Amino acid sequence: MAASFAAAGFFPKTSTPTKPTKNPFPEKPEAISLNAVPKPNKVDNKASIKAQAQTIPKINGVNPGLKVPFENPLLEEEEPQKKYSSPLEAPISSSPFQAAPSKIYNQLPDWSILLAAITYIFLAAEKQLTLSDWKPKRPDMLADAFAFGRMIQDGSVFRQTFPIRSYEIGADRTASIETLMNHLQETALNHVKIAGLLGDGFGATPEMSKRNLIWVVSRIQLLVEHYPSWGDVVEVDTWVGASGKNGMRRDWHVRDNKSGRTILRATSVWVMMNKETRRLAKMPEEVRAEIGPYFIDRLAIRAEDAKKLPKAEKKDSSERFVRKGLTPRWGDLDVNQHVNNVKYIGWILESAPISILEKHELASMTLEYRKECGRDSVLQSLTTVSSSVDCTGEKGVMCEHLLKLESGAEIVKGWTEWRPKRIQEEGNAGAFSGQNA
Repeated sequence: MAASFAAAGFFPKTSTPTKPTKNPFPEKPEAISLNAVPKPNKVDNKASIKAQAQTIPKINGVNPGLKVPFENPLLEEEEPQKKYSSPLEAPISSSPFQAAPSKIYNQLPDWSILLAAITYIFLAAEKQLTLSDWKPKRPDMLADAFAFGRMIQDGSVFRQTFPIRSYEIGADRTASIETLMNHLQETALNHVKIAGLLGDGFGATPEMSKRNLIWVVSRIQLLVEHYPSWGDVVEVDTWVGASGKNGMRRDWHVRDNKSGRTILRATSVWVMMNKETRRLAKMPEEVRAEIGPYFIDRLAIRAEDAKKLPKAEKKDSSERFVRKGLTPRWGDLDVNQHVNNVKYIGWILESAPISILEKHELASMTLEYRKECGRDSVLQSLTTVSSSVDCTGEKGVMCEHLLKLESGAEIVKGWTEWRPKRIQEEGNAGAFSGQNA
């Protein structure tokens, strides 16, 4: 009953009479009106929560000055008043409603702050380990951060993979020769970049950029064993070597990434040109010192396969196919303001008879670059066909190609060998119509 009198002192009587009801708790008041309960002060409540989060309990596990929210006496039974031998043992309360020590969860420290600190330390340690371990431990595992490729075999060979996309295949549902040539060019440039030799120019080393020198291809030969299809992934290896005193040789080996089957092998010779005068230049010793450590003695195409192909037999003018009026577009120029070497291949094949393209596939190609053409040049492509040529053990077709300016200056001279397509029957191999393109 002492609790009833204490509660009556804090809760004034209301004018509305209360109907007496049977109380299941004999020791509690018959009814209590909650309408007269004073609302807790919001400012004090916030201050209480802030103090609870920041103050560490120091006296008997009780936080001094901690405010405990009002607890409804109807929901919990009142505990008997505990006697303390010393004032220091008694809990300190700033609320007249707190008659007992705080609950255990109000006495614990703020675990969210501790958890945040542990998480921060863990993330910081993980970041530090990531930054310290991203660099490769061995040259054969050297890789760039943008997945351009990686160096293998003690840093002497660069490897990169390419998926064959839908827009890179032709009417045969296989990758075009231009697609494969673009893969070769891309790996060559990324090789220079990953090796740390890329200067301000397009594929030029820092010493070349200082002397206004650029690379130009003088000869390229490739042997195609088979063509990948849409969805295949090709793996391209490339490396460099010396070619005489002033040249550099670059080779490629292209394989199927899944089966390891060889797709293409290619070799090329590159020389230096002055970007301003457009004249060939000797290789400075400073440039040789930059690229020399990357030279290796390895050939993608054997010496007996690298010899010049014989010229096709001379035929009358009715068997020469000509395509005139070829002009470079703005998109055909590279950053060095000359026509990309892959574009020349497309121009050469412009004059090839359609019957060869329909029933044969390109087995090999050798190109010799004689002169560059500018943006305003007008060219013509000429193809001379020689049938009944033994092409990799099959009866195929051989063609001689010439790409020249209308003024007569030769730009590119080349030879191609064509074998019957795998899907064609032996009886149809080598057949083509002799009409001018």
